[in-house]
Amino acid sequence: MKIDVTDTPSESDLAAISEGLTAFNTADVGPSGRQSLAVLIRDDTDKAIGGISGYTAWGWLFTQWLFVPESLRGRGMAGKLLEAAEAEASARGCFGAWIDTFNPQALKAYQRQGYAVFGELPDFPAGRSRFFLQKKLSPR
Repeated sequence: MKIDVTDTPSESDLAAISEGLTAFNTADVGPSGRQSLAVLIRDDTDKAIGGISGYTAWGWLFTQWLFVPESLRGRGMAGKLLEAAEAEASARGCFGAWIDTFNPQALKAYQRQGYAVFGELPDFPAGRSRFFLQKKLSPR
């Protein structure tokens, strides 16, 4: 056995980690019911130009990425995206949502949407803090 550090893991390398952890967690706390979730902003040609990418699992919505093009910022678009993702998560039976950011404007936007900070990681990146936020949802 050896430890191998790499910046180019193969798909099968990553699958070994993912499949092993999924099996462990399923045995430990039950199946996650993980489902991808995306809310997309499309332009007039139907090309995706922004939106939300995340997933639902164990009754929670996790927003991994949220991007609003500069031309659409300041119009409440992040709130609309979050509302759509939260509605879908609620329909899937989720009771909570979480997101993280190190952007001060995004932090304020999430707080306006009802998210509350539950953790902070200082100097990630240097000179900023990464904030972790959560919100209760009403499952349908």
